[in-house]
Amino acid sequence: MTGLLFIASTVAFTIAATVLSITFDWPDILREPADVVLPEFAAGGASLVWTWFAVAWTYAVLAVPILLLPTALARRGDAALRTATYLGAASVLLSLIGFLRWVFVVPALADSYVSGDESTRAAVAAAWTAQHQYGGALLGEHLGQSLAVAWSVTVSVIILRSRVMPAWTGWLGLLASALYFVNQGDILSTAVPGVPVWELGGLLGSYLWGAWLVVLGVLLLRRVNRDAG
Repeated sequence: MTGLLFIASTVAFTIAATVLSITFDWPDILREPADVVLPEFAAGGASLVWTWFAVAWTYAVLAVPILLLPTALARRGDAALRTATYLGAASVLLSLIGFLRWVFVVPALADSYVSGDESTRAAVAAAWTAQHQYGGALLGEHLGQSLAVAWSVTVSVIILRSRVMPAWTGWLGLLASALYFVNQGDILSTAVPGVPVWELGGLLGSYLWGAWLVVLGVLLLRRVNRDAG
């Protein structure tokens, strides 16, 4: 079950995120100002809101295999893995908050922006920036991604030390985690100008991190099949 959920959640999220990228230029649009984002969001209509809803909850499913992983690896007594599991589950919750802003907060802001006068638009733009930096950059991206990296680094080190999976799985996890962490430069640059940004690193890291989750799922399934045989 843990292996299947790692694979299913990652594939489902990738599909939903790809649709979002095609229809809303995500994630690049996250760094655009309110006068670009809000009219574009309003033009997307209900279908765009539902796409964000799908992105949010397909990612949320990842919390389940993260919580099940210590049992699947027969390491429920491992204090480091137990702590990392809580961090991993918390990271999913924080990211979920960041995603669901686009379902419950942004639609009202977008409607007010496109229908309001100049003073209304200025007020809405300020409100947009505040919620975007707090719910998006701080909670969803900075804390959510940082805790996800902490979880994957811990799991990778445990794999390398215990050999519960092939060693290359641990090294792949560390590489994916390092590249994924590079995305923090892009996030910090929204608050601290001049922070070095390597956009390709974050992009490669997110894809490699997702691929690593699928690898975990596949290896867990192979482990079950081997034990059954």
